[in-house]
Amino acid sequence: MERGGIALPFILVTLIWSSTWIVIRDQLGSVPASWSVCYRFLLAGLAMAAFARMRGVSLNIGRSGLVFAALLGTAQFVLNFNFVYRAEVYLTSGVVAVVYAMLLIPNSILAWIFHRQPVSRAFIGGSVIATAGIAMMLVHEYRFAGIDPDKVVLGAAFACAGLMSASTANVMQGMDIARRLPMIAVLAWAMLIGAGIDAAFAWITTGPPVIEPRIGYLLGIGWLALAGSVVTFPLYFGLIQRMGAGRAAYTSVLIPVIAMLISTMMEGYRWSGLAVPGALLAIAGMVIALRAKTRA
Repeated sequence: MERGGIALPFILVTLIWSSTWIVIRDQLGSVPASWSVCYRFLLAGLAMAAFARMRGVSLNIGRSGLVFAALLGTAQFVLNFNFVYRAEVYLTSGVVAVVYAMLLIPNSILAWIFHRQPVSRAFIGGSVIATAGIAMMLVHEYRFAGIDPDKVVLGAAFACAGLMSASTANVMQGMDIARRLPMIAVLAWAMLIGAGIDAAFAWITTGPPVIEPRIGYLLGIGWLALAGSVVTFPLYFGLIQRMGAGRAAYTSVLIPVIAMLISTMMEGYRWSGLAVPGALLAIAGMVIALRAKTRA
């Protein structure tokens, strides 16, 4: 029963999040990235709160719960996604997805630091292989970028900063306070608080709200907010609590594969003698690292 209870959330998270990378790419245009992030999580937070009420889950999580939700929202729904959206300005969506596949590495390292979950030599070796593969793909981006190659370095820096923010949020879900509080309520508050911080940051840095009336943009906000956030985040954080942050990152092996296929079809991603072996090394390294982590 437990396997079945893990398998379906795992599959849904993998398929939905594989599609979000290309949708994020479409959000980049006349609307500043921070406003798009704000709209996404404002809608997601309201929907999550409504879902909590439908489930009979109280939104009263106390002062300590609100503080935790604010910290979680800042890490996950402010820093992480502001960095992601900016990374996709300079890198193709599939490559950003591959960089984010490294989530298993900081997840497991932080889990070792804060929760004393073991890290084996095989895990370290697999992580090194995966990192080498991703480095090869970034070199490919640097060589073939249609923009100033230095912007590729900036995009990679944004992606890595977002990666660390996401990992911090992931490991926070393993804390005792997260296990004591209703997850749906915590996520609702985290998204709403995060959206408020996103709005303040966007207004300070880019000015008043901007919206694009294009139907594709509006549908993209809806997909990212509802499917990509309200459906998936409770499922994924549930996987973290049941499997651990390291094993939950198994989704990271499949998501970049699907995302790269989408990028090839939709963005015309060009494969080369660096990109192909780089992708294979990245996937192989992640599999080695995750298998080692699972055995540990």
